[in-house]
Amino acid sequence: MKLAVVGGGSTYTPELIDGFARLRDTLPVEELFLVDPAAERLDLVGGLARRIFAKQGHPGRITTTSDLDAGVADADAVLLQLRVGGQAARKQDETWPLECGCIGQETTGAGGLAKALRTVPVVLDIAERVRRTNPDAWIIDFTNPVGIVTRALLQAGHKAVGLCNVAIGFQRKFAKLLDVAPADVHLDHVGLNHLTWETAVRLGGPEGENVLPRLLAEHGDAIADDLHMPRAIVDRLGVVPSYYLRYFYAHDEVVRELRTKPSRAAEVAGMERELLAMYGDPALDEKPALLAERGGAFYSEAAVDLAASLLGNNSGPEGPSVEGGGGRRVGGGSTYQVVNTYNNGTLPFLADDAVIEVQARVDKTGATPLAVPALDPMYAGLIAHVTAYEELALEAALHGGRDRVFKALLSHPLIGQYEHAEALTERLIAHNREHLAWA
Repeated sequence: MKLAVVGGGSTYTPELIDGFARLRDTLPVEELFLVDPAAERLDLVGGLARRIFAKQGHPGRITTTSDLDAGVADADAVLLQLRVGGQAARKQDETWPLECGCIGQETTGAGGLAKALRTVPVVLDIAERVRRTNPDAWIIDFTNPVGIVTRALLQAGHKAVGLCNVAIGFQRKFAKLLDVAPADVHLDHVGLNHLTWETAVRLGGPEGENVLPRLLAEHGDAIADDLHMPRAIVDRLGVVPSYYLRYFYAHDEVVRELRTKPSRAAEVAGMERELLAMYGDPALDEKPALLAERGGAFYSEAAVDLAASLLGNNSGPEGPSVEGGGGRRVGGGSTYQVVNTYNNGTLPFLADDAVIEVQARVDKTGATPLAVPALDPMYAGLIAHVTAYEELALEAALHGGRDRVFKALLSHPLIGQYEHAEALTERLIAHNREHLAWA
């Protein structure tokens, strides 16, 4: 089995390598190619990756390369974790929207649109190059904005599934609070990428007991603190919203906060410098604790579960799919996992080709969403609104043009005023001109 990681020079990568090493029986990787144009970073990450494999006795071979075509050639699955423009572009995404009184964030609002415009053309080019050598390869997208990028891949006919670590993060937190194994916690997780709610927390599978009311009653303060929301709001909702919902539920408060503290990009850039220095230490042979602060927690377990299911390697008895993993085997090589995939009637108020983030049955044929109970209009309305924005955002990413950018911004529920949309359009184009072929 050959896997390729595009963006392999990311400081995230040792998290992924650690999962491949620990869970090698579930996902027996023989060749792992780390692909990245940043040669110096790639050398540091690749060196640590090989030491992690060696320490844990993994027999697979790790190759680093800046040659994309060689890296993805004949790969069974390709994982995408790239950031077009690097942390410098992220810092801009988090800064210029604030000049208009709007959220500055890399996946939400105007900053999220800028990231989509930079990213979609690059990802589609990579996917086409994968298809030339192995049209049957699966593409697992961890690149934000995951929903828009996954929709672009699926519309272009690629075998693609989007992955985010928000759901597995909730699963792990709830499992700890309930003192059960993570794979025994099944989330009724519904929405769009970075716009989701946990409407039930079930023990043992989709038909299991819903213990969410007990979780909120006994651990509501801790859950609310993690979300940076008042306990009273969480109790009134009766569900657990993703922490990204704070940008919608407390927009003005968040804007005030963002204007008075360093950007997340600046924090991450400092962390990355420290991490890369650690990776260069030949004595280091495990992922450092600092990596947990970088983000992407539990990504490796989710990625291993997903890749194993898509490649037909999750064929054990029903129950937890991997030691420490987040999915649950349901027979026939399938697992239940939260992924981004086509709606296909799951949420009846959306088009079939909208991309949603829900629990799905995943096997070598792909991801099939599980049935979702009728949603409260409070959630369905916002999902429909943001889906409309995502459709317009993808049109802008695929075809360019100032008017398409303006329409996407005007349609976003965090913007929605023509003066803001016009000012943000000017700033977006000015700050991203080098990445926009049409600008």
